[in-house]
Amino acid sequence: MSPKQVPLPFDPIDEAARQWGRRWDRVPAMHAVTSLMRVQQLVIGRLDAILKPHGLTFARYEALVLLVFSSRGSLPLGKMGERLQVHPTSVTSIVRRLVGDGLVVRIPHPDDGRGVLAEITPRGREVVEAATKDLVATDFALEALSDEMLGELSTLLRPVRRAAGDFAG
Repeated sequence: MSPKQVPLPFDPIDEAARQWGRRWDRVPAMHAVTSLMRVQQLVIGRLDAILKPHGLTFARYEALVLLVFSSRGSLPLGKMGERLQVHPTSVTSIVRRLVGDGLVVRIPHPDDGRGVLAEITPRGREVVEAATKDLVATDFALEALSDEMLGELSTLLRPVRRAAGDFAG
């Protein structure tokens, strides 16, 4: 909630569910998806606010973390897209912005003359460390939930991700 926003005296999603139920079925599914989408908006807004002083969005932060996790600090752009589960055009845009900020460099792939690797720079590593410290301090904008609740949330969402093809196991 922004500082200017006054909380409503009622839960608008509960009210929408009440209205929905007067016309259509599957109120629990409608309520859950509406709640999930609203929480996504809130969390993305908070994460972006936390990362803004570092010159990052959450998408660019995730790309940098992926490069930190790689054994050589570099990955082909195609592999980054697979791991981040985003379209190749999105990876290209993310990497272009990180290159422009001096956090990543593009280098020729040593084994594929046509391929390009994104490689994190020392400055990129510094930014990841500072940004991660800020994210961890706020529990990734989920400080309203206990560790137990966070685990339950992840468990609840796993079947949806599996059914969508995120992973096989």
